[in-house]
Amino acid sequence: QVQLVESGGGLVQPGGSLRLSCAASGFTLDDDAIGWFRQAPGKEREGVSCISSSDGSTYADSVKGRFTISRDNAKNSVYLQMNSLKPEDTAVYYCAIATHCTGAPWGSWGQGTQVTVSS
Repeated sequence: QVQLVESGGGLVQPGGSLRLSCAASGFTLDDDAIGWFRQAPGKEREGVSCISSSDGSTYADSVKGRFTISRDNAKNSVYLQMNSLKPEDTAVYYCAIATHCTGAPWGSWGQGTQVTVSS
């Protein structure tokens, strides 16, 4: 069974950091693109970052320079390092897989991990 499980969320003060993990089971993610998305209360889900099978990465303008996506194929996991967090980063963060970062449907959504940035 293909499954993605997110972890690493929590409560952090503005300016703080968190590292989110997306662990895959039931398949190896070497040949897939993995995307991070987030959804804040009352807002639509938005794309945050994506890492392709060739380790190319993309970022939403709102997180460029603050977030870094990476993968560890040995651990079958993808990470999202989030620095200089802002209150507007508060959301539930999800990961999903696709064949490419753009133009392909996303699937196997995880259950999400809550990130709250507040003083």
